[in-house]
Amino acid sequence: MTTADSTTGRRRTPSSDIRRELLGAAEAVLVRDGPAGVTVRAVAAEAGIAPMGVYNRFGGKDGLVDALLIKGFDALRAAVASRGEPGMLDRLRGSGERYREFALTSRHFYAIMFEGAIPHDTISAEATEHAQAAFAALVAIVESAALAGAIAAPEPAETAQQIWSTVHGAVTLELQGLVLTPDPAQTYRDTIELLLRGLQSPPASSAG
Repeated sequence: MTTADSTTGRRRTPSSDIRRELLGAAEAVLVRDGPAGVTVRAVAAEAGIAPMGVYNRFGGKDGLVDALLIKGFDALRAAVASRGEPGMLDRLRGSGERYREFALTSRHFYAIMFEGAIPHDTISAEATEHAQAAFAALVAIVESAALAGAIAAPEPAETAQQIWSTVHGAVTLELQGLVLTPDPAQTYRDTIELLLRGLQSPPASSAG
């Protein structure tokens, strides 16, 4: 919706719409040109808005990158969250498989989220909060599985970190072309199954 400028009689685009257009343009540039292509000038040109609009709505490139990070982590959270699968192990399995799918289909987002592909001075508290929410989605699945007795996870957050470390490492190797087996997808599925078998085993007690 536009509003009229009382001094000029022209129709003005609301600030929220301009922000949304700029963020959409930034995503388009990221997907098309990669992280290196995301500049204030390129995003403004993509949106058909003066570069000053980026500074007015985002405070500059860092703010724009933060907005992209938030969008990426929200998408990751949606990917790894439970889909209500009846089996607890299926929930964990599905979460792990969707993590890989997100990384492979959203490589440029993954690169700015985890590889620092667009250097910027600081990550805002808001972006950090959205990143933590993505991790919390995995913790919630682990907690449910532990309560149901499907896995041994006395400290769900610690177990979730171990799961994330495993799948993140596997996905990173694949993205860098360092999986040396003939079928990376099958290797990844086998890695998930190995992980699930380990989680179903009670932790070994230390000898007295």
